[in-house]
Amino acid sequence: MRKNIVAGNWKMNLDYEKGLSLFSEIVNMVKDEVVGNQEVVVCSPAIHLYSIGKLASPVSNVAVGAQNIHQAESGAYTGEISASQVKSVGASYVILGHSERRAYFGETEALLTEKVNAALAHGLAPIFCIGETKEERESGKFFDVIKAQLEGGVFHLSGEEFAKVVLAYEPVWAIGTGLTASPEQAQEVHAFIRERVSAKYGEELANNTTILYGGSCNPGNAKDLFSQKDIDGGLIGGASLKSRDFLDIVKVFND
Repeated sequence: MRKNIVAGNWKMNLDYEKGLSLFSEIVNMVKDEVVGNQEVVVCSPAIHLYSIGKLASPVSNVAVGAQNIHQAESGAYTGEISASQVKSVGASYVILGHSERRAYFGETEALLTEKVNAALAHGLAPIFCIGETKEERESGKFFDVIKAQLEGGVFHLSGEEFAKVVLAYEPVWAIGTGLTASPEQAQEVHAFIRERVSAKYGEELANNTTILYGGSCNPGNAKDLFSQKDIDGGLIGGASLKSRDFLDIVKVFND
């Protein structure tokens, strides 16, 4: 059985106190309201990681993650943070390959391969993001784009290593735009991703791979999206900054 995960990406939002307050609300609501086996992950700015990691540690189905790491173990990389540093403050996950990192910071598949390797070497599970732009969707090239991102970023891994990766399909045209892929559009791509994993690693591993949807997922559309056969949860942006909205998405799996 593959794991259902709802992961929040706070991006560059919330000062220290506001972040702790929001995370405390989330943890308490998970304790009171979540009855399934779904895992709740919050990927926060680095300033929050140590403190929210402490708050999360007593709760078995709540984990924290970073939004990025540097590929090097250590060194003269001012302003960066390494996988071992992230792991040392209690994080379990790290988002890699997010479209904003690709677009704004020029992250390539070659660089992401190094980051994936660094994360796994230090016991962090990568939430590896893939997805197409509006132009790539409209030109019909989106399957080719996603295939190339998988092959370039994570398909170098052994089966044992790949089993630790969570994939997240994020149609770039639906991030922060208010647009959302229809459940049918999302399912089509998730099924394609699972088929690609099966072709590379075999059906059993493909069936155990968690694939999240990330693209303006909210309490209003989460149920329809998560009911699709190959969608195992969400990577949530704006809605993760509101505890009630975020928990209502998590609770879709209570049913």
